[in-house]
Amino acid sequence: MTMNPQRSAADQFAHNVRGQLRTLQGASDCVRSCALVSYDGLVVAAVLAEGVDADRFGAMCASLLALSTRAAKEVERGVLRQIILDGEHGPVLLTRAGTRGVLAVAADPTRNLGKLILDTRATAAALVALGAGGPAS
Repeated sequence: MTMNPQRSAADQFAHNVRGQLRTLQGASDCVRSCALVSYDGLVVAAVLAEGVDADRFGAMCASLLALSTRAAKEVERGVLRQIILDGEHGPVLLTRAGTRGVLAVAADPTRNLGKLILDTRATAAALVALGAGGPAS
């Protein structure tokens, strides 16, 4: 049986992305779920808490990103970099990861939101750097 080289490259890219997501969880112990989501809502790779539906999470993140991008454009804020939702049980951050998509992070409440933002942006930059070898979103 012959392996499809494209499939193998996609699998390797997803594996590398999951490694970056696990690194983010290690750097910020409040991170419960994180995923790289394409702009059309497909989850490229994820490390999710039990009970989180990856497809639903990806679709909702893509919808939020699309609406927020239009809102930022309407008020002339330039390219949208990050969205922070502050929920009762903690924040959700959506951070642009270049042409790859968006890094979606759900975290427990934290006293150090600034560190979480910085860690999330660093991970998004690392995902962009991985992009040279990965499939386009």
